[in-house]
Amino acid sequence: MPFYEKGNVRIHYQETGSGFPLLLIAGGGLNSTIAGLNTPFDVIGEFKGEYRCIAADLRNANTGQSSGPLEVDRPWDSYTDDHLGVMDHLGIDRFMVMGFCIGGPFIWNLLRRAPNRVVAAVLAQPSGFRPEMPDLFYENNMKGWGPALVARRPEITMATVDRFITKMYRSNPDFVFTVTRDFVKSCRTPVLILPDDIPAHPYKVAMEAALLAPNAQVSIFPWKEPAERIPLAVRQIRSFLKANHPV
Repeated sequence: MPFYEKGNVRIHYQETGSGFPLLLIAGGGLNSTIAGLNTPFDVIGEFKGEYRCIAADLRNANTGQSSGPLEVDRPWDSYTDDHLGVMDHLGIDRFMVMGFCIGGPFIWNLLRRAPNRVVAAVLAQPSGFRPEMPDLFYENNMKGWGPALVARRPEITMATVDRFITKMYRSNPDFVFTVTRDFVKSCRTPVLILPDDIPAHPYKVAMEAALLAPNAQVSIFPWKEPAERIPLAVRQIRSFLKANHPV
């Protein structure tokens, strides 16, 4: 089980397959782990035959093996530091990325931070802000992430967790959390968006991003139900990645 370490950050990652690098970010919010890449389909199993698949447990995910401080002033960027740090550790400069749920905001932040490194991106069931449910992510993480983290990391308090999640999801909530509409409008990187429509994955936000991004494509919707549609979505992802694979 390899680890990337930098200071007091320790990230557990996994490499599977060979080919052009493909960074994979599982869903599950702040509890995102490599194990989460088995839904809504076996992501690594589908793409390891064509790509060098790299995945990691998110820093401080409760069921994962990655750890580090809560950087309360820069929560989103601290996670992006870890994603880019793993790729640097592996000697990877340019790569493609596919992310689910929280992977959507993470990918937009990667595109903002490292526009010359991300060749193409797939955002599946991306999370986004719903003005009619402004505290959804704050409340979910204060219940489903923070208490378990504090229980195993006594140096972290719920007050610190509150500041961290507040900065992430309440200080300036809008759109995809990590970038502005103007950024998406100016982003030339090819993106494929597969919308969902549950409280945490608003269809409206996914489609707005798809319409704004100049080189965006969008999948059929719904693409997960009935289950017979999932292979069609996987074929579209495969075609998109192949079309944007550097020569």
